[in-house]
Amino acid sequence: MNKLFFVILFSISINLTAQEFNARVTVNAEQTGNPNLQVFKTLERSLTEFINDTKWTDVSYRTEERINCSFFITIVSYENDAFSATIQVQASRPIYGSSYNTTIFNIIDKKFNFNYLEFQPLNYNPNNYESNLISVVAFYLYTILGIDADTFELNKGTKYYQEARNIVNNAQGSNTKGWTREQKPNRFRLNDDLLSPTYEGYRKTMYTYHREGLDTMYNNIKKGKETITKSMESLLEMNNTRPNSYIMRVFFDAKADEISSILSGGPSVNIAETIGILNRVAPTYSENWKDIKF
Repeated sequence: MNKLFFVILFSISINLTAQEFNARVTVNAEQTGNPNLQVFKTLERSLTEFINDTKWTDVSYRTEERINCSFFITIVSYENDAFSATIQVQASRPIYGSSYNTTIFNIIDKKFNFNYLEFQPLNYNPNNYESNLISVVAFYLYTILGIDADTFELNKGTKYYQEARNIVNNAQGSNTKGWTREQKPNRFRLNDDLLSPTYEGYRKTMYTYHREGLDTMYNNIKKGKETITKSMESLLEMNNTRPNSYIMRVFFDAKADEISSILSGGPSVNIAETIGILNRVAPTYSENWKDIKF
């Protein structure tokens, strides 16, 4: 992680247009006892092509601008075309002027049951619920697009979160888990929080932390680090209104290790107050905060 402070590399622009994602899909079927069945390999290949070859927005992306993301699917059991699984979704974005990529999203969804017939075509229809497989993957892709956009411009991701909400609404009549309002964290709640003014502190922090903090380190490491510490204040304000929120957990699942590393390395700044904020808004990550050396 300390390479963030010391390794500065210029990237070479390639004047080519491409789709939005550079996705890696992994299907792990060890728990089924038959991990080498061809259907799992076909599913992995089909999902990779579906994500990377579909045009998800009206924005033209250059090859080097594609969003790096990964989908790790663990098949727990299957019978005929019915699959019970979990899915971990991660995404990252590059930091200006460096070779470092920062994680912006990291979530595990344990409510991922779907039907799939080998070689069936995978197509996204924004107006209809086609299948839980397509809806879950598309939901997370638009969520990633929104989060990525928010890290470059304040509240820029709203239209993508709204597209994800459309997926939620279409899926609610399917009677599959994860799409309806409930107390436990799920896709409905994630989307609802991202669009709620109550949790605007999350989106403000994502912008300040990345665009004004990490990206600034290219020219001024100390200033960037100070901005990152200050960005935690928006999370404190949000926590004072809604303590122990799900969206706070989403933030720190992606950023806790990085924050610990940034605050421990590079030029010295006053972070005593920041440590207090972190222990207040994210006490479950106290081991990360204990590791900070200052």
